[in-house]
Amino acid sequence: MDRMGGFGSAAHLVGRFFGSLWPGGPSRADEEWARHWLLPGERDLWARMSGPDRRHAVGVARGTLELLDPSSGEPGRDVVASALLHDVGKVEAGLGTIARSIVTALAIAVGRPRLVASPTGPKESRWRRRTRLYLTHDRVGAQLLQHAGSAPTTVTWALEHHMDRARWTLEPRIADALKAADGD
Repeated sequence: MDRMGGFGSAAHLVGRFFGSLWPGGPSRADEEWARHWLLPGERDLWARMSGPDRRHAVGVARGTLELLDPSSGEPGRDVVASALLHDVGKVEAGLGTIARSIVTALAIAVGRPRLVASPTGPKESRWRRRTRLYLTHDRVGAQLLQHAGSAPTTVTWALEHHMDRARWTLEPRIADALKAADGD
């Protein structure tokens, strides 16, 4: 099976895990390059992302630019921002590499809906809340980006990047490039 319950391929998950073990962020040049593409509110969200998540995002953004046909015009700022911020919702969960791995394994084993359907409000434990936020980082990220004043494309990709291709609403060539560059 290529995708594991909406979490991406096993190769993607293993690659992200081992990449996350190195704690540093992107190089200074990559950091400046990424910030160039972002609006002020997006830069604030970017700064909240972990070093490994920012490194991954720079790779996705550069890969997206490589995959898009230059003859069809330069991709807009919103497309690059989409690549850079597609996982921004993870900041709200506040989970590190090991906890993320545990939550992902649990969600694959027992199902994402079961873990997300935990009680919310005062009865929700801190662990359950963080688990729910991590497993719904796509929706959480879309909300954060909307509040930050991001372009519709950027908000939409954060929301849709784990959906099946048939449900995507972005222009297919752009969504295909973003997904392929993400590697999952």
